[in-house]
Amino acid sequence: MIADDHRSFGEALQIALDSERDLTVIEVVTDGETAVEVAHDQHPDVVLMDVQMPGVDGLEATRRIHRDASDTKVILLSGHDDDVVLARAVEAGARGFLMKTQAVSDLADAIRRAYRGEPLHAAGEVEQSLARFRMQRRAEGELAERVERLTPRELEILQRIAAGENSAEISEGLGMSRHTLRTHIQNVLTKLAVHSKTDAVVAAIRYGKVKTTDAYGRTDAETN
Repeated sequence: MIADDHRSFGEALQIALDSERDLTVIEVVTDGETAVEVAHDQHPDVVLMDVQMPGVDGLEATRRIHRDASDTKVILLSGHDDDVVLARAVEAGARGFLMKTQAVSDLADAIRRAYRGEPLHAAGEVEQSLARFRMQRRAEGELAERVERLTPRELEILQRIAAGENSAEISEGLGMSRHTLRTHIQNVLTKLAVHSKTDAVVAAIRYGKVKTTDAYGRTDAETN
């Protein structure tokens, strides 16, 4: 089975793989939820799964297939290279990860190897990716903790920056001097260990402390 949110890519890959005398594509689906359902109902030997799909993404779909249809092997595909995507694939239960730009002959060979239960990657490559993934996850956890230490006033300043206000507007709106505002911003950068106001705003948005705004300056809650 092929799961890719771009049906044209999935169908083109189906044509290419069907030309291999020992391979047959039984289904092309365009979302993770359907991929899980088809895997449960039809038990394909191997699934080629796009990492990025709307709704249930490829990683979550892989976890569900690995849990509910454990005889089905999953190979994750992506159009973007990533230092840790191999680790994320392995943790989700996939046999491995390949780029969409791989030659069809390489994909066909990977399908055969996955079906036979053979590794798709050298053990050292997997270990390196897992080490980078653990380091990234640890760094993300530390950033989340730092964001939690921001005061309500600091978060209010970040919210105003996210809304596009300049320093003069923020100072006037909060009734503080420009010097005091600069001090608050420097404290935020120090607490988060980031180098710019943009990085600080992105971190606060990522962990739900600051709301994104639309073209009219309204937050998510105000536009829903």
